[in-house]
Amino acid sequence: MTDRDPLYRRHRFPAEVIAHAVWLYFRFPLSLRMVEDLLAARGIIVSHQTVRLWAEKFGRTFANEIRRRSSGRLGDKWHLDEAVVSIRGKKHWLWRAVDQDGFVLEVLVQSRRNAKAAKRLMRKLLKGQGRSPRAMITDKLQSYGAAKREIMPGVEHR
Repeated sequence: MTDRDPLYRRHRFPAEVIAHAVWLYFRFPLSLRMVEDLLAARGIIVSHQTVRLWAEKFGRTFANEIRRRSSGRLGDKWHLDEAVVSIRGKKHWLWRAVDQDGFVLEVLVQSRRNAKAAKRLMRKLLKGQGRSPRAMITDKLQSYGAAKREIMPGVEHR
C-alpha cells in the first residue's frame, strides 16, 4: 500500500501515516482518542474523527491483507475459553479459540456448556485450521477434556 495506490488518492496525509493509524487502532485495544494522542506525540496532528473515518474506509482492506499474510503461520498453541452472554434475555455461551499470538481462530455461540458444545467447537476448529495444535490451554472445564479425548487425543492439554 503506497502513495501511488488509488485507495489513498485525495488524502491530506501520506499513506504511511494513514496505515500506521489504522494499524494502531485495530492491532491494539486503543480508543480513537488514544490513537490521536499517539500520533500527536510523533508530531502528526490528526483528529480522532479522522482516525475513525480512516478505520472505516481502510479497516477491511488491512484486515484482508493481514489474514492473507498470516494464513498458514498461526500458532501451535490454542487457548480455548467460554463466557456467558445474554441474547434476548436468554443465557448463552460464547466459546472462543485463539492462538498464542491472540489471533482469533474460531467463535461459536451455544445454548449449552457441555461436552457436545466443546466437541462442536473443536470440530469447527479442525475444519477451519486444517491441522491440530501442539498444545491446547483451557480453564480445565471437564467438557474440554471429554471433547479432546474424542476429537484430538494426541494433543497436550494444559
